Amino acid sequence: MIFFDTTLRDGAQSEGVSFSTEDKLEILKHLDRFGIDFVEGGYPGSNPKDKAFFKAAADTPLSRTKLVAFGSTRKVGTPASEDKGMQNLLEAQTDWVCIFGKSWDMQLEKALQCSLEEGLNMVSDSVSFLRSQGKKVIFDAEHFFDGWKNNKAYAMSIIGRAVDAGAEFVVLCDTNGGTFPDEVEEAVSQVISKFDVRVGVHAHNDSELAVANSLAAVRAGATMVQGTINGLGERCGNANLCSIIPNVVLKMGRPSNIPDVSMLTKLSMFVGEVTNIEPDPKLPFVGRSAFAHKGGVHVSAVLKDARTYEHLEPGLVGNERRILISELAGTSSMLAKSKQLGIDAKKVDGKEVLEKVKQLESEGFHFEAAEASLELLIRKLRGENVQPFGLEGFRLFMDVGGPSTISEASIRVVDLNGNVEHTAADGNGPVNALDRALRKALSKFYPVLSDVRLTDYKVRVIDGKDGTAANVRVLIRSSDGRSSWTTVGVSGNIIEASLMALMDSLEYKLMKEGIKGTPNGER
Repeated sequence: MIFFDTTLRDGAQSEGVSFSTEDKLEILKHLDRFGIDFVEGGYPGSNPKDKAFFKAAADTPLSRTKLVAFGSTRKVGTPASEDKGMQNLLEAQTDWVCIFGKSWDMQLEKALQCSLEEGLNMVSDSVSFLRSQGKKVIFDAEHFFDGWKNNKAYAMSIIGRAVDAGAEFVVLCDTNGGTFPDEVEEAVSQVISKFDVRVGVHAHNDSELAVANSLAAVRAGATMVQGTINGLGERCGNANLCSIIPNVVLKMGRPSNIPDVSMLTKLSMFVGEVTNIEPDPKLPFVGRSAFAHKGGVHVSAVLKDARTYEHLEPGLVGNERRILISELAGTSSMLAKSKQLGIDAKKVDGKEVLEKVKQLESEGFHFEAAEASLELLIRKLRGENVQPFGLEGFRLFMDVGGPSTISEASIRVVDLNGNVEHTAADGNGPVNALDRALRKALSKFYPVLSDVRLTDYKVRVIDGKDGTAANVRVLIRSSDGRSSWTTVGVSGNIIEASLMALMDSLEYKLMKEGIKGTPNGER
């Protein structure tokens, strides 16, 4: 199987995505390390960034991936040798190029307003010209399945012209994303039976069938699948390679050039970071929730044999099994979660912890999203020393006299030996000021806390009918540059809820550093 990634081109057409040249180079390197066969770098004639990328990529060593420049067939009425788009493809200096041409007669008549014969000539001329210039050509038959359904003879003639002109691959595109898997399988089978050429598929997800259509094409004999990481793409996105690759390689057993599919989850997360679009936690295979178990019956069964509720071993795709703790959990879930957190399950009273969790969740806490707070809670209930500092008081001030509002927090903390630190810090809001003041004070006793940074802050009103008097849940995600963790606080006062989550965050960091003290009571 050949995997063709178009994240840098089709994926860049996602709403909200804009790659810099550096972004594209980094993604290219990661795709190369993972073992993707072809990476479509973009359309070198469309914008300065893509031109700069191809120039920089020429000096980037690749061990597994072949970089591909993308473009269209020549324009109507223009010889391929004089077409600007053809010249741009040559200037990209890639061995491989991918060009698309319309195979739906309606598109030629309505969009390009040219004859069907000219459409055929555009394909022949473009592929032949690029081949004469020493390029290897992948031909994308745009709107192929719509054309196949509307005018099968003409759609097949387009494929024939590309094959006769020397295309290495012909790729059948479901450009509008409206085709069903049975139609894809039938069309691909007909193309393969008629033409001596390697066939690929390029599916869009407008009907939520891009992955299914890609797999149908593979069943019919297609040997190339085009798609994007995390399903990025215009409108509803492209076929998601993070689902296609494990299905094709691990489940269908097709050989590929990917050396280690277990790197897939890291690749998904990396692309999510670069695009600033966090992957959907419910993505199959690579999503954070893909192997998460919450119901007590499910957890009990999974602990006996994971096959009861998992279709695949998570480690095969680089993911991990997660046990979620909530009011739906059972004692076995709690013990399993304790073990997962590194706590000796034999020394945990699962029933006691579970009752406490259920009580707190009834008040608005949410531990499945805040595992650091859960671990602190379990250790407190075991009687472990986990809080090496105390809060003696704090004050918040708001200065609204100038053009902008400035917040200042004054805080007083005490360490294990009774030493008191009283300090203040300002911020761009009361929570930011409180966070800075708390870390500033505690860093005097525990310098390791100077590395901790708040990376995400979420507030949710628990019961909206109470209006401004409603309890709020605050979730804080913190990082020390090496790992990250989430803590939770709940109160009718947003500042108090925030402080609760902030203190848990710092307490958790100290616990992981082996710094412990006397428990400061229960919540």
